[in-house]
Amino acid sequence: MAIVVNLDVMMAKRKKGVTELAGEVDITLANLSILKNNKAKAVRFSTLESICKALNCQPGDILEYVPDEEENE
Repeated sequence: MAIVVNLDVMMAKRKKGVTELAGEVDITLANLSILKNNKAKAVRFSTLESICKALNCQPGDILEYVPDEEENE
């Protein structure tokens, strides 16, 4: 997938653990883990907004577009 989730990087920069962030965002640990490990197929804007608020960052700090190798050929 061309969209990469860098949530783990922002969490490390802000020194926030999964449990703490899940509580602040009101998301289950399982769903946050799926998002953090780049396994999510979608994310609600309300969830993204809550994550950005909790981590004091912008959506672009968490989401990154990286073209698939197939597209480059």
